[in-house]
Order: sequence, then structure tokens, then C-alpha cells
Amino acid sequence: MSTDSSTRPDSGLREGVMSGPELAAQAIASIAPSAVIAFTAAEIFLGAGKGTIYAFALATIVILCVGYIVAMFARRHPSAGSLYTYVAKGLGPTGAFTAGVALMIGSWGIATGSLNGAVSFTMDFLRVLGIPVDGLGWEIVLIVLIGGLATFFTIQGIRMSARVSFILELISIAIILVLLIASLFWAGQSGWDPSQFTLEDTPFQGVAAGMVLGILGFVGFSSADALGREAKNPKTAIPRAIMWSALGVGVLYVFAAYTQIAVLGDELGTVASPLEAMNDKIGMPGWFAPVLLFGVAASFFAVVVAPLNVVGRIAYVMGKEGVISSAFGRTHNKHLTPHRGLLLAGGLAILVDVVLVFGGSELMDSVVWVDTYGTFGYMLSYTLVAIAGVAYTQRIGMKNSLVKITATVAVLGMVYVFFANIWPIPDFPFNVLPYLFLATMIAAFIRYGYVARKYPSVIGRIGSTHTEMMEGIG
Repeated sequence: MSTDSSTRPDSGLREGVMSGPELAAQAIASIAPSAVIAFTAAEIFLGAGKGTIYAFALATIVILCVGYIVAMFARRHPSAGSLYTYVAKGLGPTGAFTAGVALMIGSWGIATGSLNGAVSFTMDFLRVLGIPVDGLGWEIVLIVLIGGLATFFTIQGIRMSARVSFILELISIAIILVLLIASLFWAGQSGWDPSQFTLEDTPFQGVAAGMVLGILGFVGFSSADALGREAKNPKTAIPRAIMWSALGVGVLYVFAAYTQIAVLGDELGTVASPLEAMNDKIGMPGWFAPVLLFGVAASFFAVVVAPLNVVGRIAYVMGKEGVISSAFGRTHNKHLTPHRGLLLAGGLAILVDVVLVFGGSELMDSVVWVDTYGTFGYMLSYTLVAIAGVAYTQRIGMKNSLVKITATVAVLGMVYVFFANIWPIPDFPFNVLPYLFLATMIAAFIRYGYVARKYPSVIGRIGSTHTEMMEGIG
């Protein structure tokens, strides 16, 4: 691959078009809280019982610590390179490359897994409407259609894709909140469950294990930082979007978990779909069930679109700096989006999901498998940016003890999550996913080694492309 730039000027990313709410939309859509609410509280409840809300609260604290470090970097060095650029400031080019590749793996993995989730709930939604959509053929058709539509939105423009993601996620959250609030009114006095706030009979080991799933429910929360070029007032707006979206989603998780436990009780750990079980238990109108299914499908679709935006922009910066092919360091002449990286990431997501279902995998099983693979990328990139935050502040002589405190909490949290995913050794295919992630990183470093040998000057440019330095007509 050539690392030489084309002689034709790059159109560049569109500059200063994303408002604060639109940045928050990107962050919230990447988290996809509706999809997390639909399943995660029930999984945590199996081990944590009525301590589930504490698992979510602790997970929120860890994520806010990561967010504090990311926001510190975004305030000083906004860039489309996201954590790739930030880590370069503290850990140099090798650390930056590691974080950038890991974040692309994480974002692509979550988008790919969520595509199967969108297909699964779309099929459920259509079935409720009386449309027979069973079988492998329908699964493949919907994977191609929904994946293609998500990729189309990302290429058309960041504002369009962010707004589509946010509107769908907002609709989904609103639908779920209607169900949660209606459930509390239905429960009456029994809806007040003070036992959830006491520590009596709380299995602390279960809460700690549940915190792992809680943290996984936030992955992608910092995705707004990849919009450094496209944001208005990025040094102010991006840190706010990251921190407030994480805090808001954390509060939503705690409220949703409390309500599901108060209404379903021990039944929460046995039902296949807690939200549908609540819908049936409180007797919501017949028309609400398809609306609920549509809401969850919309949430999954939103989390296909938002992470793809991150992949495209990191690939764009890497291409611009010559770390990968310079073809990726160019934007679409009309839409001013990194279309080559988006097409590759979106096309690969569709291909992988088609292969999985063609091989006999259930759609929701594939969601868990691919999301888990992607989560390893997020954990590594979050760990590196936390360490880089400490190294950076020490290097520039910046006195901020909170950086060290939050970085310590973030690193310990990520390390704990990592080991909880590999020990005790899980069943197949989860036991091979860490090695698949490792193999992907090794393949990326083969490219890195090639560039370092043949184009040593490129290594020195890693992480140098900040918002203020980006050329283009955007």
C-alpha cells in the first residue's frame, strides 16, 4: 500500500456543523441504552439480586472516570482521531497505534453485532404485524438491507446519521420509559422497594461481577470525541457531551433496573425478555407490544450507525498520516465524509453477519459473540487513554490530582472486566474470542512494522493531526 498522498486536494471533513445536542446524540446512540435495558439488568440480577442497582452505579462511576480523562484530552486536542490522537500525547506512536486499532475493532464489533440485533427485532416486529419473515433467506435479506441502509446514512453526512441515530434512540427510550413508568403506577405501593437500597443480603461478589456487564453497557460512550473537526466549539461541546451522556445513561440504567426488580421480582432472572414480560404482566394495550419491539429494533439500528462513524474517522486520520493507505485519508467530494473507510467497515459488517447466520448461528447469539470481541478493543483503548492521561499531565507539568485518581479507577475497572471475561475460562466460542482479538492486533502490527521500516518518518506523524491542522474545503 502506498503511503503517498494524492496530488488532488482533500475535500476534508465538514467543519463546525455539529451542535452540542447532536454530539450527545452520537454518544447516546453509540451506547444504545434501550438495548442494554432490554437484557442486561436481567443478566446482572442472576448474580447480584437486589444489588443490581449498585452494579450499575459502580459501572457508571468507572465510566465517568474514563470519561474525565477523555474529556481532558478533547478539551486540549480535539481531533477526528479520537483516542488514537489522545494516546499519542502520553504514550507515543506505538501506544497511539494500539489504541487506534483497538478502538476501531471495538466500534466495528459493536456495530456488527448490533446489526444482527436490529435484524432479530425487526423480524419479531414484522411477525407481530402478521408478516411471515422466518428462515435464513429473510435473515440474509434484512442483514443486507439494514446494514446497507446504516452505511448509506453514515456516508450521506454526519448530521444526517447522528440525527437518524438520535431520533431512533430517543423514540426507543421514550417507549421504554412509558413502559417503566406505567409499570410503577400499576404496582402501586409495592412499586416502592426500599430493600433495593439496603446492603442487607447483598451478594457483594455478585455485584462486582454484575459491574462487568454494567461497564460493557457503556462501551462507545466517548464516540463524540471522533467529531472534533465537525463539532461546533469542540473544546467545550465534546467534553460536555461525553460526561453528561454517560451520567444520564447511568441514571437511566439504575432507574430501569430498580423498576424491573420492583415489578418482576425473582421472575426477572427467568424470563427471556424482561420488557415483554412487564408489558404482559401489567396488561398494556395490544398495540404497545409491536411498538416496544420496534423501539428495541430502532435502538439496535442506531448503534450500527454511530460506531461506524467512529471507524470511518479514525481510518481517515490514519490514512492522512500515512499509517494505512492514503486512500482512506480522503473524503467524499460532495458529502465530506470518509466514505472509503465507511464502505469497508459497513461492507465487512454485512459480510461477517451473513457468514455467521449462513453457518447456523442464531441472530441474538451472534450479537453476544461479536459484541464481546469488540468489547476487548474498547477495554484496551480505554486503559491506554487512562494511562496516557497520567503520562501527559506529568510531561507538561499539569497539576491535576483528579487525573491520577480517575485513571487509577479506570485502569483497575478495565483490568477487572478483562479478567472476568477470560477467567474462569468460558465455554466456546467465548474462550477463543480473546485470541481472535489478539490475532487481529498482531495483523495490524505487521502493517505497523512495515510502515516503520519503509516510511520511518510516518511514525513521527502519528497522532499529530488535530482539528486546527486539518486542511480541506469543509
